[in-house]
Amino acid sequence: MAKAVPDPHSNRSSETGEGVVAPGPDANRHVHKGRGAASNITSSRFDDKQANMDGDWRDAQEQIDGKQPRPRTQVHVEKPRTIITRNKSPDIPFDRSINAYRGCEHGCIYCYARPTHAYHNLSPGLDFETQLFAKPNAADLLLTELAKPGYIVQPLAIGTNTDPYQPIEDRYRITRSILQVCLDTLHPIGITTKSNRVTDDIDLLAELARRQLTAVAISITTLDSRTARIMEPRAPSPLKRLDAVRRLSAAGIFTNINIAPIIPAITDHELENIAMEAARAGAKGIAAIPVRLPHEVAPLFEEWLDAHYPDRAKKVMSIIQSLRGGRKNDPRFFNRFRGQGPWAELLATRMTALRRKYGMDKTRYSLRTDLFIPPRHHGAQGDFGF
Repeated sequence: MAKAVPDPHSNRSSETGEGVVAPGPDANRHVHKGRGAASNITSSRFDDKQANMDGDWRDAQEQIDGKQPRPRTQVHVEKPRTIITRNKSPDIPFDRSINAYRGCEHGCIYCYARPTHAYHNLSPGLDFETQLFAKPNAADLLLTELAKPGYIVQPLAIGTNTDPYQPIEDRYRITRSILQVCLDTLHPIGITTKSNRVTDDIDLLAELARRQLTAVAISITTLDSRTARIMEPRAPSPLKRLDAVRRLSAAGIFTNINIAPIIPAITDHELENIAMEAARAGAKGIAAIPVRLPHEVAPLFEEWLDAHYPDRAKKVMSIIQSLRGGRKNDPRFFNRFRGQGPWAELLATRMTALRRKYGMDKTRYSLRTDLFIPPRHHGAQGDFGF
């Protein structure tokens, strides 16, 4: 692994949001200001060489008078051989995706992608937020794959695993380069993000949207800035995300709102207010998914609950287990996105009523696949013409 360097954008509190600790955390538990996870749990499912885990910041943990310093973001350059990931999941509306980055500095405690860091002998805890991987050659790899004989066009999804507009996109512009390829080849692409940075690419997105080649989903889990800073410490504020919805919608870009995840007894009461503000901002659709806790996410989430919401931690977990058939997580297709039991049924009823109220119940939008222009390969990778 290449030597990592601290990301110069990781401490800009005006854009990333510094973490705030809620009243009442366990006095014996260290909470990292500006980070989601309270610790680095051992990634025991894949890690048989824990001592070889990378991350220069660990070497300084016991310095500074015995106090743990604030972990800094480090970025590693990754050079994969392919960039399109394919899936056959029957409950996911796309069969291919692109991830420009691994790990995510937003630090959302509930992120279902955290366990993927265990594949790299890194922790799904703080490592997932601080040890990031960038793929600068993503656009070239995409061109290579799109130029293959027999390539069949279907919409690409970006932002399905880690956020394509997390702070390091300002430095690397990998997501923008992917969008440029899609515009040049007229290839459909869907975007999911919880960052207003998506508006940095509104020029490309508007051109794609004019041809019905893109749609954007903005994730808004709460309207309360204090709750957001605790759950999603380095993501832009909810108000900035709503402003992004307004700007995208005004530019003619089909925009949805994802209230995902909903955390029982912490954010579920905001459902109606989020839907109302989303509609006012011009959102054309809305979706909601109860929190999921796969693999290492469950202990990290419980640790977070004990630190920030000790007064209701047991209640939160009790509702989650009722949603998941008595377990902390239910990985079964379809069930994983909607849950089961009375709480899930009530959520579905509320969502149906909100879609009807704001005229989102008949919204249907599909991306075109008939405009695709395959790139012509002229020799070396990255040397293409159109």
